[in-house]
Amino acid sequence: MNIVILGSGTVGTSIADLLCHHRHDVTVVDDEPARVRQVNDRLDVRAINGSAAQSSVLFQAGVSGADLCLAVTGNDEVNLIAASMAKAMGAARTVARVYAPVYYDLSTFDYQRHFKIDRLLSLEHLSAMELAHGIRHPGSVVMEHFARGELEVEEFDITEKTAAVGKPIKKLGLPSRIRIASIEREGRMSLAMADDSLVVGDRVTLIGAGDEIDSVKDLFQREAPPKLGVVVAGGGETGYHLAQALETGRFGVVLMERERDRCEFLAENLQQTTVVHSDATRRANLEEERVGTADVFVACTRDDEDNIMSCVTAREIGAKNIMAIIKRPDYAEVVGKLGIDQAVSPREVVARQVLSLLYRGPLVSRTRLGTGTLSVLELAVRENAPCTQHVLANLKLPAQCLIAVVVHSEYVRVPGADDRLQPGDTVVALVDDSVVEDTLKIFNTNGS
Repeated sequence: MNIVILGSGTVGTSIADLLCHHRHDVTVVDDEPARVRQVNDRLDVRAINGSAAQSSVLFQAGVSGADLCLAVTGNDEVNLIAASMAKAMGAARTVARVYAPVYYDLSTFDYQRHFKIDRLLSLEHLSAMELAHGIRHPGSVVMEHFARGELEVEEFDITEKTAAVGKPIKKLGLPSRIRIASIEREGRMSLAMADDSLVVGDRVTLIGAGDEIDSVKDLFQREAPPKLGVVVAGGGETGYHLAQALETGRFGVVLMERERDRCEFLAENLQQTTVVHSDATRRANLEEERVGTADVFVACTRDDEDNIMSCVTAREIGAKNIMAIIKRPDYAEVVGKLGIDQAVSPREVVARQVLSLLYRGPLVSRTRLGTGTLSVLELAVRENAPCTQHVLANLKLPAQCLIAVVVHSEYVRVPGADDRLQPGDTVVALVDDSVVEDTLKIFNTNGS
């Protein structure tokens, strides 16, 4: 594939190196000559000196024929403008890296749709979702990411007391905008089919609007699960996104931040998180916040050494599960020996995101969902594609394909049987690997 990377900082260089190893044609653009020389010396890429926000530079980089353009400079606004321009100039897909949370806040403005960018990518947000994925359960975070925060994803364990136990899904009387997306049984995740009956020990994933999920909770749980105590060390963007993701009834979250001004911001923007002005690198402070009784301790400060030391201390005083953000790849071999149960590398997280986008045609991305043979496909709906010719109920979709989410210009929702896909929509589908090709035929236009 022909890929253009705008920005050759740590992120841009690591992505370029990754794509070179996968034998893609890569062009890198940066406005600092020293960085351009360094990239030319280190990597087998074409490197250009210039501003990513200038059309002449983008033209020189060949974005008009690019399969993918990644704007990953250190400036949010430059990335948004550059990715938008690249899309308008002909790039098949564009991605913009952003740092500030405001660009993810759909309640104020939808920057992604306005600038016609295919994906906004935040290392901090992705890292936080990876941590939340480990704290909660595989699968849920993947679906929430695609729902863009406008739908909720909740998981329920099926017990003897569950009202839905032993009943086929089609007879549960669920609202039309609620989907049981997947069932995990005996460690294997599969697509939930209408004739499937729920058995004790299953874990089901529901997706839909929050109020509608609330209306059916009694079917899946008789009593609320025990609350887990989570202590997050570091109130930067990663810690903020993580606390926000865990603000449900299942978790009691304490967020420790050493800077007072940042504490004030966090307290104003987090509704169900206890924000504490405290330095998590000091043992006395961890003991004072009763970290030893926590179910999960997560260190996500900006400094790897601080994260490692606070994790070691948290383990010593009794925290049950230890997690951390570790940026330096040379630390990967030692974190397990220090009692850290899970270390998340922002570089590895963003690498998986980029690799999931390396597809042509209607397939925007493909992500493995938990264990088994189930994947999440992100599909672009094109003009004259077979999927636009009928309402969903009349589409000849494979049995092992579930259209879970439709992202339209004006809404994101779980579709009903009478809904019809429109050109420009994006579909999120859960698909068994055995029917991926059959599913793609319905979204392909003639000759594509």
